[in-house]
Amino acid sequence: MKRNPNPPVPVGTDIDLDSPAVPARPKRMREANCRELLRLLRQNSPCSRADLVRSSGLTAPTVSAGIAALHRRGLVDFIGPGTSNGGRPPRLLQFNAGHGYVFGADIGGSNVRLALADLNGTVRGRWSSALRSDRSPEAVTEMLAAGVAQLREQHGIPAKKILCLAAGAPGITDVQAGRVISAPNLTGWDDVPIRQLIEDKTGLAVRVENDVNLGALGESWCGMARHVRNFVFLAMGTGVGAGLVVNGKLYHGSNWSAGEIGYLLVPGLPNLILDVNQLGVLESVIGGKGIETAWAERCSRAGMSNSLQSLRATEVFDRATEGDEMAREVLHRTAEILSLAITNISLVLNMSLVVLGGGVGRHTALLEATRQFLNRHHFSRPQLAVSSLGADAQLYGAVWLALQTAETHGFRRIPVHSGEVPVEA
Repeated sequence: MKRNPNPPVPVGTDIDLDSPAVPARPKRMREANCRELLRLLRQNSPCSRADLVRSSGLTAPTVSAGIAALHRRGLVDFIGPGTSNGGRPPRLLQFNAGHGYVFGADIGGSNVRLALADLNGTVRGRWSSALRSDRSPEAVTEMLAAGVAQLREQHGIPAKKILCLAAGAPGITDVQAGRVISAPNLTGWDDVPIRQLIEDKTGLAVRVENDVNLGALGESWCGMARHVRNFVFLAMGTGVGAGLVVNGKLYHGSNWSAGEIGYLLVPGLPNLILDVNQLGVLESVIGGKGIETAWAERCSRAGMSNSLQSLRATEVFDRATEGDEMAREVLHRTAEILSLAITNISLVLNMSLVVLGGGVGRHTALLEATRQFLNRHHFSRPQLAVSSLGADAQLYGAVWLALQTAETHGFRRIPVHSGEVPVEA
C-alpha cells in the first residue's frame, strides 16, 4: 500500500495553504515561512536551498534560516551534493518522513482497520480485526486502541512520535464535536462521543469524519478523483452513502448529514418518513442486503434451491454477466434506481465525476449498466468510474486527514483534549 511518496495537497483540504499568515508579526511570519518551505520540500524532495528560493519567492537568507530551524527540529535531512552547473555543487535537502507517524482508522460495519503511515503518507504497517458480538462503542474503541498499541510495538515507534489519529465513523457524524449522531448499521451507536473515547483509550489527538467522506478524501488524494474539484464518491455496501467534494472542499452541510443519500426519496420507491435511527429507503433497496433480498424473492418464486437464494449481491451480479436472465433483472433494476439517484444529485450539484466504491458499488457490471441508463440523458451526465483504491479508499482518506492535521500543527504532536484539532464545516 504505497502511493506517491511526495503527494500533492489534494482537493478536499480544509486548509488554504496559500493564504498569508495574519497578523504579520515576526514570529508568525517565521512560522508561516517554515510551513511554506516544508510544504515545498515535501512536494519536491530532494532539492536545494536555491530551488526553494526560486519556488517560494523568499530571499536566500530567509530560506537558509527556515531550513536551519526545520533541521534543528529533525524535519529536514541533508543528503549530500547535487549536480553542479559549473560552480560549487548545491547541498541537497529532503523531508524527513520518519520524523513522526500518523494513524488512519476505518470503523466498518463488520471490522476495524488501521494503517500506520510516515509523514509522506507511505503506509508502514496495517492491522485489522473482525468485530466481535459486542459492537458497542466502548468495545470497538478498545479494539482500535489495542490495534494502535500492537502496530506501535511491532514497528518500535514511541508514543511521542505519533502525531495524530484520524478515524472514519459510520453514519451521520458531527465532525466539529467528534460525535457519531446515528449509525443504524451498528447497534447502540446513537450520539456517541467517538473522538473522546478514542483519545481516552489511545492517548492520541484524534480527528473523526464520516467513513464515506474519508473515501472521497482518499480518492481525491491518490485515486480516481485526483485534481477533480467537483465530484461524488458514492459507496454501496451494506448501506449507501456519498461523500461530496464541492469546489475542492468536502461538503458536510449545516447539520452534518450532507451525502446521506441512503435516505434519498426516488420515484417508484416507498415514500417513507426519514428517521436517522432506521435505514433509508434507497439503501434498503440497492444496498447489499436489499439486492440479496430481491434476488432471494425471485429465486423463491422460481422454486430454486436454498443455496442459490443465499447468494451475495456481487455473486448475483456475476451471474448476470454470465447470462442469467433473472440475475440480469436484479442488476438492471439496481442500476436504474442508482442512475436516478445519481441524476438527481447531479442536477443539484452538477458534479463532473461520480466514483463508485464499496463492495457492491465497485462491480464492473453495475458500472456499465448504470452508465447505459445515464447516457440516455442529453445533459447532467457525470463521468462514471470505479474506485481505483478499492476497499482502501477510506483508509487512504483517514491517513490523508491525519497528515493534513499534523501538517497544520507544524508536525508537532497535538495535545490530547486540547481542542486544537482544526475542523471546517
